[in-house]
Amino acid sequence: MRTWYTTRPTFPAIKSHISYVVGDSAWEGHTANICERRDEVLAYAKNDHLGFQIQYLWGGSRRRFLPDFLIRLCNGKILALEIKGEDSPQNRAKRDALAEWVAAVNQSGGFGQWCWDVAFAPHDIDDIITRHAAA
Repeated sequence: MRTWYTTRPTFPAIKSHISYVVGDSAWEGHTANICERRDEVLAYAKNDHLGFQIQYLWGGSRRRFLPDFLIRLCNGKILALEIKGEDSPQNRAKRDALAEWVAAVNQSGGFGQWCWDVAFAPHDIDDIITRHAAA
């Protein structure tokens, strides 16, 4: 990975292969802190400079969507987590593409078991991790 510089706040990380999480918002820092303290989370990464993206169509053109976090759970699942304060038709199109990608990758096998979710409020994060770690 090439070095890059940021003026955004960073949060130290132990459960991530990257030593600091760059937070695009305080909410993303909050999510990183939850991932650090939850036993159900084995590892996680902020999806920044990783190259993980989902293609979707919007307004007649192809776009790319980068879910905010990739989280490896204790049950072996990989959770693609999006942090979203407000919903919109474009955000729903992104989620539809993510749901289709997760279904396809799970059906093909060989890439682990994936799941996805969206947090619309900071207090959703704990419940999302609990739900997907138990499933």
